[in-house]
Amino acid sequence: MRINKSTLENYFFILPAVIIFTIFYIIPFFWIFQLSMFDWDGILPTKIFVGLQNFKEIISQDPSWWQAIGNAVYITLIALILQNALAFLLALACDREIKMKNFYRAVFFIPPVLSEIVVGMAWRFIISGVDGANIINRMLVSVGLPQLVHNWLSDPKTVLTTVALVHSWKGFGWGFLIFLAGLQIIPKELYEAARVDGASSWDSFKKITIPLMVPVIVLVSILTILGTMQAFALILALVGGEFAGHTSVPVLRILTVMRDSSRFGYACAQGISFGVILVIISFIQYRLSKRYREE
Repeated sequence: MRINKSTLENYFFILPAVIIFTIFYIIPFFWIFQLSMFDWDGILPTKIFVGLQNFKEIISQDPSWWQAIGNAVYITLIALILQNALAFLLALACDREIKMKNFYRAVFFIPPVLSEIVVGMAWRFIISGVDGANIINRMLVSVGLPQLVHNWLSDPKTVLTTVALVHSWKGFGWGFLIFLAGLQIIPKELYEAARVDGASSWDSFKKITIPLMVPVIVLVSILTILGTMQAFALILALVGGEFAGHTSVPVLRILTVMRDSSRFGYACAQGISFGVILVIISFIQYRLSKRYREE
């Protein structure tokens, strides 16, 4: 089969991306998968082949790993509901003709561009302790609600929810920009035609905005899941680590196994398992959204 010049040019343009993806993603994946088959301390050249034993241990003998997965799922659910709902509502507001909407767009995008370490340390200063520098508690006292004063980062009952709320505050700006871009590509003529036909604002939102925004909502949801499930630096800066397992998430758990147990092969197996879980979740969400669009 003869390949024409234009086809060769197309392959030439995508070749750098393919090379980068192969070097930094495909080759490391197979290398990590190979290491997951061994019992290795990460230092000595001696490697003991154990086959799938590391994966069997993850599934049936490591409750700490599944607790970390559960914590990540909890944070992700809050981000999907609260973070994305806030981003969508703010995008709807800024899509309208309001005063200073460009200023609001810039302000809403400030949290995502800040370093996670900086955000974690700043919020730790704001909400750590019962008194003193705890700005939230001082505000509660000033408005006459001293009974709500709490040590938000030291109580096992509230620390994970606190981490989830801080993470949602940090990440809503990305969803806001994507939602806003999606809203702006919806033809305004559709809303004008609906208005002429006597449709209310709620009818236009339900019959025009939501259906046309489904692909954008799916994209934001997938990015939220992938980003939140891999949260690491913000939690480390906010609570200083796993906090007795109450704020343990998969990436922190993998780091703990490598650092404290020197089981690099087992940590690689955890990384592979975690990647498979993310792929399955994203695929299920994509299929459900595709079925919804077809209906």
